[in-house]
Amino acid sequence: MTVIEVVQGDITRQDTDAIVNAANESLRGGGGVDGAIHWAAGPRLAEAGAAIAPCARGDAKATPAFDLPAPIRHVIHTVGPVWKGGDRDEPAVLASCYRRCLEVADELGARSVAFPAISTGIFGFPPDRAARIAVDTLRSTRTSVERVRLMAFDPKTRALLTATLQT
Repeated sequence: MTVIEVVQGDITRQDTDAIVNAANESLRGGGGVDGAIHWAAGPRLAEAGAAIAPCARGDAKATPAFDLPAPIRHVIHTVGPVWKGGDRDEPAVLASCYRRCLEVADELGARSVAFPAISTGIFGFPPDRAARIAVDTLRSTRTSVERVRLMAFDPKTRALLTATLQT
């Protein structure tokens, strides 16, 4: 059974086998968590991303972690939905992001994965709905991943994720 935990902190400094990047389709870097991961991993991450791009919304693809600190070995890139009111399959696409990341983690042999709050930044997905989708999808997806870390950038997100995990 997968243990899910909530941690506030820097996703690029986690003691996990893989981290998830909330990416754009080009996989070359951007703002928010995507920019932070690319900065920490170094320029080879953008080169590797470009080589496997594009990545469709709801899908996931992996690259090496390059200059990220051990034990992180992989970056799993996923492209979440842009919120447009919720009637354009945004919830299903977001759930697919979490499922596909676990599938890719299994293919890589990763036993621990850190996830950001996918699509809740500039993509505008309501954080409370996104948290429920993340927790429900992670709980219901069969995986060999033993530990999932839901990363919170701030205390408000940590409290929201913690409360959602407890229900």
